[in-house]
Amino acid sequence: MTSTATPTAPDVDTLDWSKGDGLLPAVVQDAATLRVLMLGYMDRAAFAETLRRGHVTFFSRSKQRLWTKGEESGHVLELVSMETDCDADTILVLAHPRGPTCHLQRPSCFPSAPAGVLAELDSLIETRERERPEGSYTTRLFDGGIRRIAQKVGEEGVETALAGVVQDDDALLGESADLLYHLIVLLRARGLSLADVEQVLRARGG
Repeated sequence: MTSTATPTAPDVDTLDWSKGDGLLPAVVQDAATLRVLMLGYMDRAAFAETLRRGHVTFFSRSKQRLWTKGEESGHVLELVSMETDCDADTILVLAHPRGPTCHLQRPSCFPSAPAGVLAELDSLIETRERERPEGSYTTRLFDGGIRRIAQKVGEEGVETALAGVVQDDDALLGESADLLYHLIVLLRARGLSLADVEQVLRARGG
């Protein structure tokens, strides 16, 4: 589920703009999967424009002007938050990518940048719920309704428990994967996401 909360960011005057001729590196990370998407540079104006529009904007050193990611392709980066490092001279941007970030149509400008597998699965299931492609098992689950999905979660839970007692490690891992998949489908059917569960876990851990 995409957050609708107001993006958070440090005060622009707390950043060390004196370095790099007024440009600070901005590392962009997928807010859902935590994959590093790209590196750009921001000046004060780009920082302010990013907050104003909610779409990540940089100062393009090649174009010598402000440049909003996706202004031509439509593959914008929707801002979630910005924060600074300990030296206040680098910006970490969390965003929701709307389409591939890389101009080569890859999710990231770094081809092997890792991402959370469960978060990627959650994102895929969200897409399946929205688009309902024909022939998709996930589509059939959503079409079957919450009761049917909940039943599948119960079945997979029992099978996982049995595998933990009487089967080998491969069987337990396989059943666990099935359980996690069906649980994410159930969350999505209720309008929730894996990120919502993570928030609960963080609160308990705190």
